[in-house]
Amino acid sequence: MKPHGCILQTAKDDPPHEYAYATTFSDVQLPFCHYPPQDTWIPSADMLLILSVLAALPLVAFWLLNKLDYYRTKQFAAWPQPKPSRVWGHMKDLNAFISRGEPNRHIDHVFAEIKAHLGNPPVYLLDVRPIQHPMGIVCSHEIAEQVARSSKQFPYGMPKTPTLQAYKYLMGPHSILTSEGDEWKSLRKRFNPGFAPQHLLTLLPCILDKTVPFFETLERYAQSGGDFSLAETCTNLTFDIIGAVTMDEDLGAQLPLDKQSEMVRLYHELAASYHRKSSVRASGLNPLVVWHQYTLARRLNAIIKNHIKRKFEKLKAASINEKKSRSVLALSLQGIEHLDAHVLDQTCDQLKTFLFAGHDTTSILLQWAFYELSRTPRVLESIRRELDDVFGSDPSPAAVRDKLLAPDGGELLTKLQYTSAVIKETLRVYPSSGTGRLVPQGSDAYIQLPDGRSLCIDGVLMYNCETLIHRDEAVYGESKDDFVPERWLGDAGADRIPSSAWRPFERGPRSCIGQGLATIEAQVILACAVRRYEFVKIGLGEVATDSAGEPILNPQGQYEVKSKLFNVSMPVLLGTFQQD
Repeated sequence: MKPHGCILQTAKDDPPHEYAYATTFSDVQLPFCHYPPQDTWIPSADMLLILSVLAALPLVAFWLLNKLDYYRTKQFAAWPQPKPSRVWGHMKDLNAFISRGEPNRHIDHVFAEIKAHLGNPPVYLLDVRPIQHPMGIVCSHEIAEQVARSSKQFPYGMPKTPTLQAYKYLMGPHSILTSEGDEWKSLRKRFNPGFAPQHLLTLLPCILDKTVPFFETLERYAQSGGDFSLAETCTNLTFDIIGAVTMDEDLGAQLPLDKQSEMVRLYHELAASYHRKSSVRASGLNPLVVWHQYTLARRLNAIIKNHIKRKFEKLKAASINEKKSRSVLALSLQGIEHLDAHVLDQTCDQLKTFLFAGHDTTSILLQWAFYELSRTPRVLESIRRELDDVFGSDPSPAAVRDKLLAPDGGELLTKLQYTSAVIKETLRVYPSSGTGRLVPQGSDAYIQLPDGRSLCIDGVLMYNCETLIHRDEAVYGESKDDFVPERWLGDAGADRIPSSAWRPFERGPRSCIGQGLATIEAQVILACAVRRYEFVKIGLGEVATDSAGEPILNPQGQYEVKSKLFNVSMPVLLGTFQQD
């Protein structure tokens, strides 16, 4: 890291001065002796400036050291934190914790290790200046609620962190994820109808239609017995569903690469430009990377905007009795008389945002759910029993689809109590995101700790770390790290666990707009898949067996594994924040 300092600039050298000395001798007799004229040295203005600077350097150095000492050791002295270095803050400590484990593990796991090292405080500080603002790592649901909720000072919740600006080409400058104030309120109001729970149920046929190629793919793999990437398969599925639900467009994401739509290919290429080993912020300083992202974004924007224009013209031309599209895009265009440049830009950025945030969240949820079901026989047996009761004995995806497409299909989803508990527990143990908020300096904003103390959070990037909040032993007990869907069943579970302690989609006014869609997707896909297929993990996270080749059941009712499976970090500095 380059040291920071100051540069002193001086004016150009003055022309040399010529000093003329005139000596006049008179006939005056000096009483004692005659002193010859003395030649006197007079310092130049430049020399005086240099001498002044040199004299001031110790004072400046003393002032800078005092300032550094204040910022590193006194400014946030009331916060729980590792012992800070006057030079490095907590950067050396953070790097040391990262180096102790798997280098690719998600930064949340590192934060968990630091939390344990500090004695499990409800919140703690990491000073990583000048790389980023000081970070407040929130480990308690009570403090997380203070950060996310509406208040008189912040009616829409505390301002979002500027970290997401690194994804400006992927989401656009008008994204609902990064917008603030009245702009965010207007966008949320405009797009809310498309994500209303009752409206999403009307889109069940659309969702089910996109699952057909997914299960055809699984069927081929099951017949061949070959290995495959569940991540790629799930991601392509959820990408197709998001495209159909939000844009009423067949993106062809589950087709071979050469048959996918240009929108899909451009999006994946743009997203891949962020998936580098270096941080997104660092790659943003590389002009070649920035130019590549800019050109890809321009091409992608042009395609999406042309699609919006076509849909707008079609909506305007449709007769009163003609059946209209019910996609999120179509509903957002209702009431708009003129599709001006600003509305077009806003709409384009929201569609990009839904693709970015929507497909990844559900894909990660499905992958972890299939994995936990594959190594927890008790849970797999229970969910299969429920699906038999609701959908009948035929386990085929086609039979389940037919039931869901019936007039009472939406009601069947409400009967999937255990399936919903599996989804909820998967999101608890493996949340896909968190949220970061940054209160400007001078706001005089505070959080209150459980012990009654208050901490000023002005200028602190508050990170609601869902991984830590969801594994708080004070809430979830000794089984905090175990996969136990039963904890969510019945009134006892609801009374025991505070609602604010489960926040995978965050809470408050800026909770995720697409959480209902993600839940319905997961219910439908699990209902169609878990009775038909057996998933077996190979490689990292593979089930261990005894000498007879049988899996080994641990006291928690799960199979032992040869190596622990873990989440990996996205290449953005200190985490990814994906809530609205």
